[in-house]
Amino acid sequence: MGGRQGIIKARLGAVGRGALAGAMVAGLLAPVAARADDAAPDSAAQIVVTGLESALRLNATYDTRVLGRDALVASASGRVEDVLSNVAGFQQFRRSDSRAANPSSQGVTLRALGGNAAARTLVLLDGVPMADPMFGSVPLSAIAPDRLGAIRVTRGGGSGAFGAGAVAGTIEMESAPARVLHRLSAEAMGNDRGETSLSGGIAAPLGGGELTASARWDRGDGFWTTPVSQRAAASVPARYDGWSGALRAVVPIAADVELQARVMAFGDHRTLRFAGANSISRGEDASIRVIGRGRWGFDLLAYVQDRGFSNITISSGTYRPTVDQRSTPSTGIGAKAEVRPPLGGDHLLRLGADWRHAQGDLSEVGYNASTGAVTAYRTAGGRSGDLGLYAEEAWTPAFLNGAVTLTGAVRADRWSISGGYNTTASPAGVVTVALNHPDRADWAVTGRGGLRWQVTGRLAVIASAYTGLRQPTVNELYRSFTLTASGVSTVTNANPALGNELLRGAEAGVEWRPAEALRLSVTAFDNRVAHAIANVTTAQTLTTITRLRQNVDAIRARGLEIEAGVKAGKVTLDGSLALSDAVVRASGAAVGLNGMRPAQTPKVAASLTLGWQPREGLRGAVILRHVGSQYEDDQQVSLMPSATTIGAYVQVPVRAGVSLILRGENLADVAVITRSQPVPGQPNSIDLAAPRTVWAGVRIGL
Repeated sequence: MGGRQGIIKARLGAVGRGALAGAMVAGLLAPVAARADDAAPDSAAQIVVTGLESALRLNATYDTRVLGRDALVASASGRVEDVLSNVAGFQQFRRSDSRAANPSSQGVTLRALGGNAAARTLVLLDGVPMADPMFGSVPLSAIAPDRLGAIRVTRGGGSGAFGAGAVAGTIEMESAPARVLHRLSAEAMGNDRGETSLSGGIAAPLGGGELTASARWDRGDGFWTTPVSQRAAASVPARYDGWSGALRAVVPIAADVELQARVMAFGDHRTLRFAGANSISRGEDASIRVIGRGRWGFDLLAYVQDRGFSNITISSGTYRPTVDQRSTPSTGIGAKAEVRPPLGGDHLLRLGADWRHAQGDLSEVGYNASTGAVTAYRTAGGRSGDLGLYAEEAWTPAFLNGAVTLTGAVRADRWSISGGYNTTASPAGVVTVALNHPDRADWAVTGRGGLRWQVTGRLAVIASAYTGLRQPTVNELYRSFTLTASGVSTVTNANPALGNELLRGAEAGVEWRPAEALRLSVTAFDNRVAHAIANVTTAQTLTTITRLRQNVDAIRARGLEIEAGVKAGKVTLDGSLALSDAVVRASGAAVGLNGMRPAQTPKVAASLTLGWQPREGLRGAVILRHVGSQYEDDQQVSLMPSATTIGAYVQVPVRAGVSLILRGENLADVAVITRSQPVPGQPNSIDLAAPRTVWAGVRIGL
């Protein structure tokens, strides 16, 4: 075990030096900063972010929603997961936000294809995958929405760059260009529980380009996730203390060639349910990108991720540690090369290759919950990789006067799983389990195609079909874990034999704009994820629930997605509704799940935002959210009821460059259940989401 730990430390040291090199690249660009005329930030309508125009054309035949600056800065909580909830059907594994969820469970998905803590949706920031190399979760607390220019959400399978993993859709976030940000900005917020949120940033010209830097710090003693009736002496609120910082430089290196460098770092410390139940995550990411916008367009990208996680599990019976997951380092490395040949105005073609490598290792200590004595030392880990080749085309035939757009894409992935191992040693250091799992590799081919027909200037029809691929994460393959609540232990065992998830889906819809101020879209979809990975209950007693990660036959989701918007003078109304019917198809040992709804999957999700902006700088918004009932478990024993919440945002300018900010979360103080664990002879052990929370503060923009 000591040799492997030495290897891990050496690998992390190399990655840390790589991240530092990325930071130096950005830092070396700073001295060439040049003066530029002062300008007030542009409106949301004027924002043009890297690659957005071509991506919108390639995605024109798919169900796509773009969230602009208004949505990004005017959320009730100021957190990016809250912004994304404007798109009905977006969900994390649980209903908790990033202040009160275990960081390793923050997988995101769309279209009721959940039931797993690993993301089934590809999340990109400036073209770089954001998922944790070990867990597949997304560090949402590290992404500040007010530093973004736009978010594009495309539902359904993806086949473009880094398309492996996009079985439920793709979420593409683009950093805001300096011209839509203030040269100097700062915000200080506090809430009625004494929690605080501090953030600041600079945006400056840089040698014909730009330099942006930002930082954010959120901390608080937290809210009670445990109901009053279930609190014990060791119960504590969901304390959190998280920070993040980012530095981004964009510099032209030729007339039509641009260099982008970005460095991001974050740290997050959370305490969940019991004193000592601490979860700590951290990360350092660096990327460099070269974009050519000439006759031959191109996009070259390289990135590195250095992530870490630790977690202590506390017994709900003795309130002593049962597991200390003391170290979980992971590394992600990737690159992309893409070219856009000049085929004429009718055609937009992308040809490219991408490569990703992920490695994760776990070191944990097991304890006797009664005596505190060490029971075992465990290590586990492995590697996964993907080499993808892709081609994607959008054709708008001139002879049809631009009324029809056809898109098609194909992707070939050489995927691999290797280096898997599990070891267990006794308290005396005697190795009792030493397993090395077989390496695997193969090719997989996926694709998608679609049609957009602009029937009239106000009516369009879209239709598409697609396939997709997702590999199991290192966590799903090799890491087992135990959670204990009210005397009942839930043991989830890893499965090194897990196979890839494979998506097949189709959708069709209409987009109607009967007037300039009114829009409506309706999309019907049918998606099927074959070999879907689920936590399948294999045994249950009064004190222990045993689950195994397995590939069930499929999860099939059908439904409707409805988007609407109205603008009447200074008032806007935007709505999103997702109606989903998802079922598990299972046989063999998992046949008991056949026909059941996947865990953590609601049938209904809706969002409605009423906005008001009578003049520049003065704005308000009221946000209504509804999520339908959903089951905690695969056996459909514990049903968590539906919940409807109200949020609000108000910005009032008090002088030039200074505004008063008010935010309100869950203003009706609805009890939103996020976890419901059966306990023999007692009410279910539950956790709750954030109660009514009112924030007030000041925003400065100069």
